[in-house]
Amino acid sequence: MIEALISHIGKFIDVKDTNLSTIDTFFETKVLKKKKDLLREGTICQDLFFVNKGCLQVLYTKENGTEQTIDFALENWWTTDFAAFSKKNTSNFTIRTVEPSEVLVLSADSKEALLKEFPVLERYFHLVFQRAFAASQYRIKLLYEHSREDLYYHFRDNFPDFIQRVPQYLIASFLGFTPEYLSEIRRKEVS
Repeated sequence: MIEALISHIGKFIDVKDTNLSTIDTFFETKVLKKKKDLLREGTICQDLFFVNKGCLQVLYTKENGTEQTIDFALENWWTTDFAAFSKKNTSNFTIRTVEPSEVLVLSADSKEALLKEFPVLERYFHLVFQRAFAASQYRIKLLYEHSREDLYYHFRDNFPDFIQRVPQYLIASFLGFTPEYLSEIRRKEVS
């Protein structure tokens, strides 16, 4: 189960001279059904999550009680409430499975031990999180530059496999509009 992570690490840093076969001892593997929470808003965030298989949704609950999706994590992606994780604070987000998923869980304490054992992984985490931050900045730019309809088309054209995997109501939430509005856009496509 750790092979996907080792392969992912190898895409970012040279690990030819490093035996990573024992890194699995730092992780807990969770196999979860659809719609199961890994982290709940309002609880202490102590874990990082690496998606081996499946899809995770990062969301928060608005004052009116509706859920707002802010991110997704697919295979080979890391996710958590990064601000809460770094300070071991209460999470502002819930992380939930969108589909049956297999996740490697790295606790804050285990991450520290992992980095002591394998200092080369500091660079890996730096590069991965730098890339994730860049993707977040790009998404914010898209939100400011495009109409809601164009935002959907951009997302559909650039991530067609994702559109097929994730329920439409979650895509609508992620893009910042209602499922009804998304249905309206999709009806226009067909006609």
